[in-house]
Amino acid sequence: MTNEVTAVHAWGGFIRENGTARLGRGARDPVFRDPVSECLSPVEERLYETVFEEDFGVLWAYLKPTCAPKFTTELVSDLRQGQREVRARIQRELADGVPNRLRYQVFASRIPGVFSLGGDLALFRRCIATKDRGTLRRYAMECLDIVFTNATNYELPVTTISLVQGQAMGGGFEAALAANVVVAERQCKMGLPEVLFNLFPGMGAYHLLTRRLSPVQAERFIESGRTYSAEELYQMGLVDVLADEGKGEEAVRSHIRSFDRHFHGRQALRRAIRASTPALDREAMRRTVDVWVDAAFSLAPRDEQTMNYLLRAQARLHA
Repeated sequence: MTNEVTAVHAWGGFIRENGTARLGRGARDPVFRDPVSECLSPVEERLYETVFEEDFGVLWAYLKPTCAPKFTTELVSDLRQGQREVRARIQRELADGVPNRLRYQVFASRIPGVFSLGGDLALFRRCIATKDRGTLRRYAMECLDIVFTNATNYELPVTTISLVQGQAMGGGFEAALAANVVVAERQCKMGLPEVLFNLFPGMGAYHLLTRRLSPVQAERFIESGRTYSAEELYQMGLVDVLADEGKGEEAVRSHIRSFDRHFHGRQALRRAIRASTPALDREAMRRTVDVWVDAAFSLAPRDEQTMNYLLRAQARLHA
């Protein structure tokens, strides 16, 4: 029971993102449409929205308050579509020499008290019950693609930033860690509690942690299943900028103003670091996903009961 109570506390958050207007599933236009200057269909419900600030070329992407506090298949699909649109926009603006082009992408959330609760436990449970390995693997690979794209900053001269103003647990913490810069408010709690139901975070956590910690430290971090304060993570080097409660957006803008004075030099330094240190290996990360899927289908009944307990906690929080 102790583990279950700890687990519920660890997963007690929501997904918060301030999102991008998207073209929607099935749309064919590959060009990113800026919601500031062009509205999309008012009938289409969007899971996230975006705001573009021209002065420094900052695209803020927020999850809506009405969004489920987890990475549902619909949200994952929308985020992947948004990433394709952002990539197309950056490439187009670079080719056209746009002076105030998109240079920063900030990933955040408007869900009160939550950045993200992480993976869709209902989907996990359903796939395990029906032995639907293919659906679970496709979902995990899509999540991994989101993480990898942000972690490698689209392989373009853009800086990705995570703004955490609420709980970021499991896959939500992986999503935050994927950014080049992590900004977190002091009241935030973050962690990787998957070990509590006998799994591990399989969508890039170990690879992302070892960019900032030693392999031994990364392994211990995952095995602990602990929930950490933003202050602790700042001391560990997993949070780059620590902000007071309610001051997260101000801290992001302050960091961008400071960073932007030497944008080209810092971009060049980042490329040099990537050239001299092991880069994120997409294929290695995909192999990790396969191990994660195998582990999910090997859970014991007691582990599934813990997952169900957490799922009920997620549902209560969403309600």
